[in-house]
Order: sequence, then C-alpha cells, then structure tokens
Amino acid sequence: MKFTINRSAFIKELNNVQRAISSKTTIPILTGLKLDVNTDAITLTGSDADISIETTIPASDDNNTLVVEDAGSIVLPARFFSEIVKKLPEDTMTVNVVDGFQTQITSGAASFTINGLDPENYPHLPEIDTTNTITLAGDVLKELIGQTVIAVSNQESRPILTGVHFILANGEFLAVATDSHRLSQRRIKLPEANNANYDVIIPGKSLTELSRMIGDNNPDVQMRLSENQVLFVLGNTSFYSRLLEGNYPDTSRLIPKESNTTVEISAPALSAAIERASLLSHESRNNVVRFSVNPTDKTITIFGNSPDVGEVTEQLQPTDLSGDELEISFNPDYMKEALRSFGQAMIKISFTMALRPFTLVPTEEGENFIQLITPVRTF
Repeated sequence: MKFTINRSAFIKELNNVQRAISSKTTIPILTGLKLDVNTDAITLTGSDADISIETTIPASDDNNTLVVEDAGSIVLPARFFSEIVKKLPEDTMTVNVVDGFQTQITSGAASFTINGLDPENYPHLPEIDTTNTITLAGDVLKELIGQTVIAVSNQESRPILTGVHFILANGEFLAVATDSHRLSQRRIKLPEANNANYDVIIPGKSLTELSRMIGDNNPDVQMRLSENQVLFVLGNTSFYSRLLEGNYPDTSRLIPKESNTTVEISAPALSAAIERASLLSHESRNNVVRFSVNPTDKTITIFGNSPDVGEVTEQLQPTDLSGDELEISFNPDYMKEALRSFGQAMIKISFTMALRPFTLVPTEEGENFIQLITPVRTF
C-alpha cells in the first residue's frame, strides 16, 4: 500500500474521523484508524463501538492531489499517526506499508516508521438499508440538535434519558429531550416525508459530535435507519451511531396547557441579567435565582445571593406582562442554556404556579419550539 496526498486535505478528513476514536475502548484495535486505499480514493474509518465515522477522499478532487501507487489496507495507531501527520514539514506526505504492517510516513526530509495492525481484525460497519432515507437541511438539523441536546441527562442511572427522542410521523419531525428537571422540544414540518414513520432514541453524545461536523458546505444531511443503528450521510462522510433501546417517557403530558402569568421579553436581555445574578448564586450551596413578577408596575425582578459573598437585584421592563403576581425560583444554569437556544428572539414565558414547571417559547411560531424548566423549592 502506498499513496501520496496533500497534507491539509488529509488532516481535515482525519480530524472528522478522530471524533469517533477513543483511547478508553476495551477493544484495542478501535484505538486505531483504518485506511482503505483504492486506485481512485482513500477511505478513513474510526469507531468506538457506539459511534463510527467513515470518510472518503477521492482522487478526482484536484485539491487532494492524491496519487495511489499501491492499493491496500492498514490500521494505524490513531493518536501517534495524527500527531505525526500534523507536524510534518511539507505540504504533501507519502504513506507506504513497507514490511508486513510496518508503515513509513515521509514528508520532505522527515521520515517516520510506525507499527500498524491487521485490518482484517477491524470490526465491520453496520449494514443499513438505503431505501429508508430522510433528507434534512444541514443548518436546520444543526440548530435542532443544539436546541434539544442541552436537556439530555448525564446520569447513567436512566440511560434512556441520555438520548434525544426523534419521532417522524404525518410529515412532522419531532425531537424531544429531558433530564426530568427540564425539557426541550422542537418540531419541524417535513411534508416530503409524509409516508415515513420513525420512533428512535439517539444518544446525546452522538448528536453533539454530529453537530460539530455539520459545516456550511453540508447543505443537506441524509438520515437512514436500521433496527439498532442510525446513519447520517454528509457529502463524502458517513456517521453511524447506535440507538438507545427502551421506551422514552411520554413527555407531552408534562407541558402545561394553560397559564396564569405570562411575560414577553428579549431572550438576550434576560439571559444577560440571569448571567449577572448567577455570579453570586454559584457561590451559594443551592445555586438558585429568584424571579418575581409584578403585574401592577409591569416589572420583573431577578434576585441572586450568596450568604458568604452578598446579593444582587436587577429589575427589567418586559415588552408585555399579564396575569397574577408570582415569585418563583430556578436553577440559573438551566435558564441560561434555555435562553441561549432562542438566539436573538423575543420569547414568551408562561407560568402556572410557583412550584409548577414553566415554559419558554419564541413569540413567533411558539408551537414549534418549547423549553420547559422545573422550579426549585426554596422553603
């Protein structure tokens, strides 16, 4: 096996594949990067058994300046190989399997020889039916992941909550995540997928890595499903993830249908105020911010304190406020993450009672995006 390639083009694809490679895996060969070299392309594969990423570098793209002398396959230690490639002196590099699995990497006057592994021992990627395909706009999928993955649980005691619940039915795509303290739900219309029906739970960690790979040059992402795997195709890159097994809780009943107090306010303005209040609340043992709504003078007051440091009070004028007087306490970190997911939008916050969950929705198209936060009892 021998090829020469533009180093920058190779590093770009290597960085993507490395997202799936972990040094902590119990299967030693999965700490390696698999290279499959054909006359017209190189395929790089990385996996940690939960996530697998495969990307192809075609010789037909002139930017790659790929020249293949001998086809073949090898598995190389990912960490060492990556560090070597990134520190090579010239714009091009040559990789050559010289003796058994010994591999020589040369660039200019620099030459490294590292020990590879038998590619026959590398696990095969899952077979996924290509007829079951949904196409999503890359920017929409990236935004959807960012808005929902913040609410997945980090606790392995309830593994099902560490994923995002994806439901596709009747031309609507619904994504829901909850850690039992907060919930995020996003709905997208997909009329072209009117006949598709899916109900799967994808690990939040997988979606976070996928989101980082979706760039401006990926206008569309294809999503394909099998019984226990999902495949996302982004151009020349395939991203596989296992699915979580089990039944996701029915979250629709958690969202209040009515409210007694509503506040409309700019998400960035409220986020900045919560950020300031949390400077002191983070020094307190319970990390709570108090939020008071006064319908009489149409103001809201945000209060944070730490017995050891001091306290902060800030009053805001929302664009609209109606309903009953209310005082409610919540975790400011949950609130900040929820507000960040709305970007620059105006939002409507709906409260029922001081100890009942409250919702945040954008004032436009509020039925398609909901953040829900459970308050904290402070007495």
